[in-house]
Amino acid sequence: MEPLRKKARILAVVCVIFLYIFYITFGKHGHTSLAHNVSKKRLLDRALTQHKNYKENGLNFQTVKSTRLPLLSRLHEQLSEQFPYQPEKGFQKNIWQTWKIGLEDPSFPNMYKHLQATWDTNNPGYKHYVIADKQCDSMIQQLYAKVPDVAEAWTSMPKSILKADFFRYLILYARGGVYSDIDTTSLQPVDTWVSNNATLYDLPNNAGLVVGIEADPDRPDWAEWYARRIQFCQWTIQAKKGHPMLRELIAKITQITLERKKHDQLQKVLGKDQGGDIMNWTGPGIFTDMVFLYMNSIMQSEDRLEQPTNAHEEIVTWHLFTGMRVPLVLEDVLVLPITCFSPGVGQMGAGGPNDKWAYVQHMFLGSWKDDKPKPRERHPNIH
Repeated sequence: MEPLRKKARILAVVCVIFLYIFYITFGKHGHTSLAHNVSKKRLLDRALTQHKNYKENGLNFQTVKSTRLPLLSRLHEQLSEQFPYQPEKGFQKNIWQTWKIGLEDPSFPNMYKHLQATWDTNNPGYKHYVIADKQCDSMIQQLYAKVPDVAEAWTSMPKSILKADFFRYLILYARGGVYSDIDTTSLQPVDTWVSNNATLYDLPNNAGLVVGIEADPDRPDWAEWYARRIQFCQWTIQAKKGHPMLRELIAKITQITLERKKHDQLQKVLGKDQGGDIMNWTGPGIFTDMVFLYMNSIMQSEDRLEQPTNAHEEIVTWHLFTGMRVPLVLEDVLVLPITCFSPGVGQMGAGGPNDKWAYVQHMFLGSWKDDKPKPRERHPNIH
């Protein structure tokens, strides 16, 4: 009898191990374990097949094996050395905003004082910085003194709107936390955002970058109004210090800026108009592109990852996010539905400011700098 009992115990242990492996591989909301012979693309396809209603019910797709992007240049190496990414740590409790002058200046606009105060009221445990333009210059020169190409790119930018865009990426990469435009209002404390939950859909939440959908224009003429079919919002971003997507974005903007400087094109409008030039130099166009590029890069097979990014397989596209109503996790990127950072626009599926998913409201009060071209209407009648 004893041999039979021993075999039964062994069989029971094997069954438990099998069930555990099965759960983490095909478990709830798409959490997966990467087997050596199964690509991330196949695992994502499998998760999407198993969770057809993920846009309404959610998806948490994280593989056990994380992907480290190769450092493609000395610039990438310097950025990584100065600001290493520590994904196991939580989001830094910083809130960053900028304006032409400091809060202490008597001419600081009252409407912006009121709006920035909502961030203080809702987030008493956070350090809240409202940085004047001149202070931004000195901060970047100090923070990036050992990354001379970035410091040169910053100094070379001919327009304050370019610097305003660049600053949010640079400060989040160097210090982490939340950046939000001065004409936004905080609707819910940052600590209550889903990004700060230890779990999401009953699975670990390991997000290091949080982006919200700004626009999801499902119409043929979307390009007349937006830079991209799915456009990620960059008036509010949350990130951990040293996040690799920001490293790639900063390196790309630095490369573009120094290349334009080399060819005496800093003042030249490249593209169809000045607004489009800024969109694709430092604005939501390049920001959206680099978020997608990062998500696609971390989904590549190891052999393809070593190839140039233009040789990467396009795995993550706008189709994954269009129409989503709840947050979605893809590895260490948390994508929030349009309501989170764009409530109250009355279209594209956005809820109102009182919606449970409404975190930040952009008031569109014209907080852009004087040299920024007047933008096209940000939210036309799109459904």
